[in-house]
Amino acid sequence: MTTPRVRFAPAPTGFLHVGSARSALFNWFHARHHGGTMVLRIEDTNAELAKPEFYDAITEPLKWLGIDWDEGPYYQSQRTQLYLDAVQQLLESGDAYFCDCSRDAIDARHKERGGKPGYDAFCADRDMSDGEGAVVRFRVPREGTTVVDDVVRGQVEFANRDLEDFVIRRSNGTPVFLVANAVDDAEMGITHVVRGEDLLNTTPKVRLLWDALGFGEPPTYAHLPLLVGEDRKKLSKRKSSVALSDFEAQGYIPEAMVNYLALLGWGPPDDVEIRPVSEIIELFSLEDVNKAPAFFDMKKLGHINASYIRDLEINDFKTRVQPWLTDRAPWTSEQYRPEVFEALAEIIQSKVRTLAEAPSFIDWLMFDDAPTDEKSWEKTMVNGKASREMLDGVIAGIGDVDWTQEGMYNLVLSVGEANELKLGKAQAPIRVAVTGRTVGPPLFESIVLLDRGEVRRRLEIARTQLG
Repeated sequence: MTTPRVRFAPAPTGFLHVGSARSALFNWFHARHHGGTMVLRIEDTNAELAKPEFYDAITEPLKWLGIDWDEGPYYQSQRTQLYLDAVQQLLESGDAYFCDCSRDAIDARHKERGGKPGYDAFCADRDMSDGEGAVVRFRVPREGTTVVDDVVRGQVEFANRDLEDFVIRRSNGTPVFLVANAVDDAEMGITHVVRGEDLLNTTPKVRLLWDALGFGEPPTYAHLPLLVGEDRKKLSKRKSSVALSDFEAQGYIPEAMVNYLALLGWGPPDDVEIRPVSEIIELFSLEDVNKAPAFFDMKKLGHINASYIRDLEINDFKTRVQPWLTDRAPWTSEQYRPEVFEALAEIIQSKVRTLAEAPSFIDWLMFDDAPTDEKSWEKTMVNGKASREMLDGVIAGIGDVDWTQEGMYNLVLSVGEANELKLGKAQAPIRVAVTGRTVGPPLFESIVLLDRGEVRRRLEIARTQLG
């Protein structure tokens, strides 16, 4: 096999879509598996997108994932003359022509003739010259088929009669990404084009340009399966988080995201899904990619992320979670008690699915009052068994117990037994009164991190609210 040269070539949009991140990873996996080269190319032929902040929105998430490219980034906005030279070559060979048809004129002719909509090659034989409002169109052969050999989808045939003569240079003189892709892939020696299924329909156009420009053997194509949400429709920003930066902000860690994205359309031959990226690279093969749509399952992502968090060294976990305890925390810097986090760090690490969940385990230890979760209150205090009796008993005994984990355990246990409650049911109203929630770190070893008087105060407030 020829040593691969792959390219990840996103268009700047202001964020990196998880589908694009998956494409970047599969290119990277393929290159690293075979000892090849990964090229990063920014498709910014649209001048409005040629902005540094748009570039950063691509490169920073890639760095977060740990993807290291070998060449680039190259910017198509800086290579315009190469594409215009190619357009000129196609004009001189007769494979392209000028067209001044407006969209209104094209639509009017379609309305008159009926049949398939789109451009009707009206200017193909008019022998026009360049001028105001003129675009350059590629002359698609009227007969035959364009065949794309795809590693994932097999041989895909496109009837040429179904392809209209497409624009390769806009009326403002700028080239279209189709010709830019063909020129760049040839000039950069790209051997494999690995990208999303949504770009499959552009491939026959690029192949036609490739052949007309005499570039020789085309790259190998692999179009990855569509990512779909719970509704089994294409994953979209309108319905869910799709920007990779959103997941970073929600506390997913890059190793877990890489592992999960690898499973969207590909699976290891031994069915072991959670594994280091080095093993994924060793096992990865484009031939094993499935063409069926891949379900972006948030629950599975959460499970994988939790597994990775649990496997972190404790000091590594403390370092990674710090932004959510400081800069991104719901409390002020004055309210933050780092000694409380230190005392519960290992417990928190074992419980959270994402780093962003960490504050909810200890916010009640930072704030003056416990957070209020109405569902927890309704379930435990209003509808729970003997909640008033439990609060009364613990309030009465809290002044006399040793202020230790064992002391509080014994107090709640004895009051629970007096009310015929097992420990799990007995501690529930105490937890809600003090922490505001039904879930959190182990109650007895964390409750004593508060002052005895503060715990009593919260219990008394809850008892008053119950009436």
